[in-house]
Amino acid sequence: MFDLLFKNAKVVDGANTPWYIADVAVKDGKIAKIGKICESTAAKVVDAKHNVLSPGFIDSHTHSDYGILKHKYSESRILQGVTTELGGDCGSSPMPLTPERRDAIAKSMSDEVKVDWLDAAGYLSSVERNGTSVNFAMMVGHGTIRAAAMGYDDRDPTPEELQKMRDLTAESMEQGCFGLTTGFIYSPGCFSKHEEIVELAKVLAPYGGFYKSHMRYEGDNVIQSVEETIDVAVQAGIPVQVDHHKVTGRKNWQYKAHATMALMERARERGIDVTVDQYPYPASATGLTSTLPQWAYDGGSEKMIERLKDPALRVKIIQEMRDHFADILKVWSDTFITSVPSEKNAWVKGKNMQEIADQLGKDPFDAAVDLIIEEDGDVRQLSFGMCEEDIEHIMKRPFVMIGSDGGTAPLDTDAVPHPRTYGTFPRVIAEYCRRRKLFSLETAVHKMTGMPAARLGLGDRGVIKVGMWADLVLFDFEKINDTPTFTKPNVACEGILQVYVNGVLTAENGVHTGAVAGKVLRRGQ
Repeated sequence: MFDLLFKNAKVVDGANTPWYIADVAVKDGKIAKIGKICESTAAKVVDAKHNVLSPGFIDSHTHSDYGILKHKYSESRILQGVTTELGGDCGSSPMPLTPERRDAIAKSMSDEVKVDWLDAAGYLSSVERNGTSVNFAMMVGHGTIRAAAMGYDDRDPTPEELQKMRDLTAESMEQGCFGLTTGFIYSPGCFSKHEEIVELAKVLAPYGGFYKSHMRYEGDNVIQSVEETIDVAVQAGIPVQVDHHKVTGRKNWQYKAHATMALMERARERGIDVTVDQYPYPASATGLTSTLPQWAYDGGSEKMIERLKDPALRVKIIQEMRDHFADILKVWSDTFITSVPSEKNAWVKGKNMQEIADQLGKDPFDAAVDLIIEEDGDVRQLSFGMCEEDIEHIMKRPFVMIGSDGGTAPLDTDAVPHPRTYGTFPRVIAEYCRRRKLFSLETAVHKMTGMPAARLGLGDRGVIKVGMWADLVLFDFEKINDTPTFTKPNVACEGILQVYVNGVLTAENGVHTGAVAGKVLRRGQ
């Protein structure tokens, strides 16, 4: 007897092969048979009614590292069809930690998360003990490694510190991480030179790991950043991935994306394994501190706040901000605040910085700096910096997969995060596949399933075939829609009928079932 049987499914298998009509049977959490199957052989039968049955979506770029411990039901993931996600992106991971750093994080987390680990093994075990509705895999962040080895100083590592960073990278890989990430606009990753990254990337080669980069520049110097990322692949002999690839700044639109994609295509023709992940929105989201000049981060967040409070340094910082954003006419009206920790400033959420400045009677640069100081640096922003033409040009390339750059969150929240957190994958299908007809449904699903599974080396997920884990999404192609918006992001997407994780029904018609059937995925296991 099978545990579960889908009858009359339109199977889009994740391998970019043409769809077909079939029955799909599941037993012990895995796909057991595909073909014409008698209903009497299954304990539970679902009539798919020729709706699409695809592999569960694999989010190749997330920031769920702490959120998954706070919100194990992962509604923002499950309700859009995501069954597997990869954390530790943009150079930031919850490990490895020094005891001092662990204590500081534990204090900031209050009672929300018990930070009882130092290394990858401890962290992944903590996720397992807590339980998770999604399958969860991890990268290790270069910024976290650098902080553990040498703190937040703006300098090169000593030979001993570089060896410590190598050792921490190797340890993380041995404990199940899939590769290394960088975040070159964040402290302390922004202080590192190319040679440092190459040395750490070389550590990945024996483990079959890969390197992902939130590049140094995504605007004026985006082409040079892509060249830098490709050079890591050449020197270290490993695959590389450009994270959330975009071109920002109006003067760069509609030609630099063509240049970067051509650069990567030529690299692939030369045998260099470079891929891309992308989210389908014209706005990015990060911390408001990313608008500050790099030198302001030297020494960590406490030093940064001290500099902002120093009258002379504040003047210098704001002048450099003005110079940097001089050619971006709408920098502050395009920048919206999505979250702050204090009740005092809760009113700013959902407003752009120009509106906030006008309401306070301040210059927007001063208003931004004051907000950073008042919230001790913990201010999240959303900024409209890309154009749709570039999004389409990047997305239709065959080596581009989908990654939300979002994270685990509940529906019941007063935060106003980027809608990518809740709607990335249905948006690709509804907007770019069904409405714009940028590519076929088979290709859309492949970018969300088979392709990221192959990049991670997950040989038992991402494709519908016998023997694979039954991570499955049943959806109505004509009705699937990304209902999350920039003003109201925390809603379930439409048209997703059922979501299964390891053969367990985890969501139905936009409602989470309460199942916690996800597994922690470790490299090589």
